[in-house]
Amino acid sequence: MSRPSARDRLAEAAFDLFSERGYEQTSIDDITERAGLGRTTFFRHYRSKEDVIFPDHDRLLEQIGERLQTSSHGTALVAVSDAVRLVLGHYVAEGDLARRRYALTSAVPALRDREIASVARYQRLFREFIAGWMDDPAEPASLRAELMAAAVVAAHNHVLRRWLRGESPDPATEIDQALRQVIDLFTAPGGGAAPNGNGTTIVAFRSGQDIDMLLPALRQLMG
Repeated sequence: MSRPSARDRLAEAAFDLFSERGYEQTSIDDITERAGLGRTTFFRHYRSKEDVIFPDHDRLLEQIGERLQTSSHGTALVAVSDAVRLVLGHYVAEGDLARRRYALTSAVPALRDREIASVARYQRLFREFIAGWMDDPAEPASLRAELMAAAVVAAHNHVLRRWLRGESPDPATEIDQALRQVIDLFTAPGGGAAPNGNGTTIVAFRSGQDIDMLLPALRQLMG
């Protein structure tokens, strides 16, 4: 088995110490001593102690932006879904490290604030992209784009946290289901942006109930 990289050794040492001593009580010198490395090596890989916990957000943002930029108007929703799966897949691939980070950020207010700020950056990136996709001179899309971006991020975070807590054995399937719900909320049949104004919307769905049992409820909904 190959020896872990210096970056991985530093991260492993840091998380072990955070668990043993607490985040605030652990210094960079403690981390380098535990890892058997020097401060120069630490700063070659991480800018700060906090950066050990959140090392990949900038790279993930770049990957999201690159995926969104490769789409056309007709493939915008596919790009959004792919970008969300990319982020989820990154955390799932981290395995136990992602779960240790989740436990730590849940316990340390300063780290939780950093995580909230990072989520806001993801949401802003999605909002700007979705606003461009929804662009309609007759109907400014800013609010709908904001709402859809928030829903996209909320769907991702819901599935991710379920997996982090050990409640989701198949997060890939769950994120697909969650994104379908988001897309259904904000798009018209055929994949376009949902129209505004008056009209009738008919949603087709599958149910295990007999049609005769459903008809009274459908008639009531239709007024």
